[in-house]
Amino acid sequence: MNKELEKKLYDLALKESEYNLIIDKIDRIPNDLELGLFGSLWSEHCGYQHSKPLLKKFKYTNSNILVGAGSQNAGAVDIGGGLAAVFKIESHNHPSAVEPVQGAATGIGGIVRDILAMGARPIALMNSLRFGDLSLNNDIHIFNGVVSGISEYGNCIGIPNVGGEIIFDQSYNNNPLVNAFCLGIVKHDEIVEAKVGESSNILILAGSRTGKDGIHGASGLASQTLEEESTSKSTVQVGDPFIEKLLIEACLETINIEGFVGLQDLGAAGLTSSTIEAADRSKKGIEINLDNVQLRDSSMSPYEIMLSESQERMLIICKPECESKIIEIFNKWDIEANQIGKVINEQIIRIFHKDQKVAELPIKPLVECPTYTVKPKAPKTTIQETKYNKNLTNNQLINQINEFITNNNLCSRKPVFQRYDHQVQNNTVILPGHSSAGIRIKETNDTLLLSTDGNSRYCSYDPYYGTIISVAESCRNISTLGGKPLAITNCLNFGNPEKPEIYYQLDLATSALADASKFFETPVISGNVSLYNETPNGSIKPTPIISTLGKIDGNTPIIKSGFANKGDIVGIIGVSKLDLTYAALKGSEYENFFYNNITGIPTIDLDLEKNVQNINRKLVKNKFLKSANDCSDGGLITTLLEKCFISNLGFEFTTTLPEEKLIPILFGECNSRIVISADRDNKISIEKELNKENIPFLWIGKVTNKNLKINNEININLTELKSKWSAKLNHISH
Repeated sequence: MNKELEKKLYDLALKESEYNLIIDKIDRIPNDLELGLFGSLWSEHCGYQHSKPLLKKFKYTNSNILVGAGSQNAGAVDIGGGLAAVFKIESHNHPSAVEPVQGAATGIGGIVRDILAMGARPIALMNSLRFGDLSLNNDIHIFNGVVSGISEYGNCIGIPNVGGEIIFDQSYNNNPLVNAFCLGIVKHDEIVEAKVGESSNILILAGSRTGKDGIHGASGLASQTLEEESTSKSTVQVGDPFIEKLLIEACLETINIEGFVGLQDLGAAGLTSSTIEAADRSKKGIEINLDNVQLRDSSMSPYEIMLSESQERMLIICKPECESKIIEIFNKWDIEANQIGKVINEQIIRIFHKDQKVAELPIKPLVECPTYTVKPKAPKTTIQETKYNKNLTNNQLINQINEFITNNNLCSRKPVFQRYDHQVQNNTVILPGHSSAGIRIKETNDTLLLSTDGNSRYCSYDPYYGTIISVAESCRNISTLGGKPLAITNCLNFGNPEKPEIYYQLDLATSALADASKFFETPVISGNVSLYNETPNGSIKPTPIISTLGKIDGNTPIIKSGFANKGDIVGIIGVSKLDLTYAALKGSEYENFFYNNITGIPTIDLDLEKNVQNINRKLVKNKFLKSANDCSDGGLITTLLEKCFISNLGFEFTTTLPEEKLIPILFGECNSRIVISADRDNKISIEKELNKENIPFLWIGKVTNKNLKINNEININLTELKSKWSAKLNHISH
């Protein structure tokens, strides 16, 4: 193979064997443009070469699902009143590592257009973010850039950013994870498909002009590991949120025009994937005239035009008679729109430039990329048991609590989320900082709850049960505030799948997600896979992110996570006594933070988990609870402190904790626990419901005016501690 061809294949992340396969499929050597089309569509990012066989495990569905996983740009679930919730989470990891501001900003723009392409109005955003341990200046640069990109883009398009999560870990040094979630609402009968329909229909390209940004973004950047010599900022797209806002309104007006057929966003691989995938859905072909594509740079080649990933562009398919009306609508919103092609019966793509045919390929081989299955191999690990200091004095324990709750993974996220507009549209009823976010649906008076969770510590030790626990926690966060989990979207962030140890993680995680989805009756309806998350220093920890959508009906009260009133009683659903041993610290944030070790993960009883969630929803619906909070990362002490901080109240244990088990009781992480608070008048009613369902339960204390007291000997000043907890991220967030 000559050096020139070798360079082309490298840029497109194509193997020599795949190049030869292309030649076999089309029975000739492809020209550069045709090779670019194959390279983009066969990339890991677009073609899901290593994950597509594994994603077939997601078979569970139910009657609530209107659009399932993989069939369109996002999934859709019935939420009553003739409305559907359309939602999806997607990664923009590699672009954010190279150019954090624009990488994160265009991640927001892309996920919004995925929802828009379903005909839905976007109404909420969330983010699941992972950064390095901030020991490197570049990780601080990435952190600030990503937060700036999310806020600067999201705040301009008028969609509230209502929640999410942030975790710091050394495995993400120089390789952040930026997973963006968007929720939209649409009437059942107005859901739009990304299809071309019948022959003679026309293709209209609307939005920003096409430039040279983002070329090889899907193949060269998102489908390879991060190596210094291969990460060019030219492969990162540049966004314009003001055009995106206008594009949203223009598209939502256009879909109601008679003669409108389909809508598709231009994301990864730009014109290539949007046109070819839409044609394939309708089993048709397309002809494209690149002379009609509005360009930022008139010197752009056909290769650059087809592979450009310039942002804020949508493909509209319509009947010829409504072309002028649709273009008129876009022009009214100051958006350029031009016919660039037409639909043909023959299932090929034919591309013209300057009156010359520059490419002609059959659709089928373009969309049927080769898939790969790697023989999984469990990684070899050596576990060295943690030797805990079990003889802390009261003062030492207080100092540990102070240090623990103010660490980067547990401190307040307010310095970040206060930079996001989370109240625009005036429907946010549960703000960031609670177990889940809440969005009111005005048409039905119901509330949609949103959560996003992932635990890479657990998954690095056991990818299967770590993923099971992540799904359980995401559903629990919905149930905690009274919502019924309805469906799941996911983003699977892993290293290089060609390595047997990484493929092993991915294989087990997808099996777990399929099993947990079925158990909790929450179908996976959309998602994304982000692989090759590696730097020369190694792979990230396996990080499956689970985002769950749930619903509270209009007759159920809205409760929050923080304590409500002084004098309320506090209990834990899911356990009948506080007697955790040091085994409960395995895999915990406590073990990770103080001892830099992971020696196991907590077990989970799925039947207990489901029962705990069911009874908590019932208690909320019956108006017995004042607050509820999932008890997970950081253990019981973290949950209690967060509940105090949210409401500026205190807490006192009314049960004596055994001193020899104080550390595991406070810091241990066991599953299926919800900490509640209630008015004393509801105590008997709560106990009656719990006993009737045979759910383990324990009253542990009461809400006070200030401070946190343990065993009448430990008294923690919460005013000082909250100040440190609230300000921790201020020194890096600006």
